[in-house]
Amino acid sequence: MSTTFSRYDTAEYLKTDEDMQDYLEACMEEAGDDPQFIAKALGVIARARGMSQLARDSGLARESLYKALSGEGNPEFSTILKVVNALGLRLHFSLRDSTA
Repeated sequence: MSTTFSRYDTAEYLKTDEDMQDYLEACMEEAGDDPQFIAKALGVIARARGMSQLARDSGLARESLYKALSGEGNPEFSTILKVVNALGLRLHFSLRDSTA
């Protein structure tokens, strides 16, 4: 008897704005110096919200968003800003803990 598994998709578990915010904050901490990790996290949130709606809200093509936010692409910072704004998020900067 063989066991079958379903593919895990984080986007299916991001139901509320708070879930999405917490997920992105955790990814920011985990990413270190890996910008593709953050782009992919934004892609997961975008899929949870709806990529077609994000395309309309950001003014970017849906196919371009899939590529840029796949973790394989290399989106320009302007693309990231458009996505962040369209998702209703805000970038926030703070000083790193000096003991870290």
